[in-house]
Amino acid sequence: MAARDYGQYGGITRALELVGERWAMLIVRDLLVGPRRYGELAAGLHRIPSNILAARLKELQATGVIRRVPHSRVIVYELTPYGRELEPVVLALGAWGFKTLGDPRQEQVITPDSMTMDLRTAFRQQVAANLPPTAYAARLGPAELFIRVDGSALDVRRGDGTADLAFAAGADIRRLISGELTPHLAIATGVVEVLRGPGDLLERFASTFHLAV
Repeated sequence: MAARDYGQYGGITRALELVGERWAMLIVRDLLVGPRRYGELAAGLHRIPSNILAARLKELQATGVIRRVPHSRVIVYELTPYGRELEPVVLALGAWGFKTLGDPRQEQVITPDSMTMDLRTAFRQQVAANLPPTAYAARLGPAELFIRVDGSALDVRRGDGTADLAFAAGADIRRLISGELTPHLAIATGVVEVLRGPGDLLERFASTFHLAV
């Protein structure tokens, strides 16, 4: 049984019955990055009450969106093939929400999984296909991500690595991704700090990751 029954028959109604409860889509978002242990999900969604997380996981399992599987002697949660079909929906929601994102409130945080999905949302495959392969090491608030673009393929992972360009930024990275700031101005105003590599590669990053507002 779905957690909520709207008493209507239709595809959108059914979708909301499956993933419309609070926190459900954020659980799906994080699992789109990769399988997660219960504690990893709780840490990435640091304001979710433990009873709500447990309830949402149970509901999403019951409706075939996620499953529990053994992995390296621990149990992890992962999306089923049916659940992975939500990826374009999540990316579309991210692009829609980006238009009115604004500045972060003081209590809001950046997580590696949320930033990974934001980058996947902003990724422009057709542009990247015509650019040389490039690796970026990005420190985005507390999130450290290694980003590799090879043609139309994007790989984003936690951690550092040998990169063509390493840079640091905060939530204001959205001003670069939206086109509000040029790469030159982003560096000049301190929105982006170049740590290693030629700063002009930030132009390539801004071309590869862009969401108009």
